[in-house]
Amino acid sequence: MKNDGALRLPALANTASDKNRFTLTATIAQREALRYTPAGIAALECTLSHQSLQREAGRERSVECELHAIAFDDIARSLSAVAVGGMIHCEGFVARRYRSGNAVALHITRFTNEEH
Repeated sequence: MKNDGALRLPALANTASDKNRFTLTATIAQREALRYTPAGIAALECTLSHQSLQREAGRERSVECELHAIAFDDIARSLSAVAVGGMIHCEGFVARRYRSGNAVALHITRFTNEEH
């Protein structure tokens, strides 16, 4: 086998749910009121604000970003109890924010309140 100097990483699990997983620790910068879809499902939209130091190309990089997020059902109801400015660790998947647009939103499927 020829060594071309490329870094080889071990294969990742190849299940459908592993192909679009996102985790983030962030503060709730903005939050809309809890609403219900026409089907009666609770929905909550918010903006998450993240700040961290990340290692990239052998150096530390300061990262700051905001990300639109949405939660449904029990997650939405639980998230509505977290105050604006509260810190959460969330997991979910990324999807288009609107059906016909290119902007993305984090669909929160699990979170923990980091305010202790």
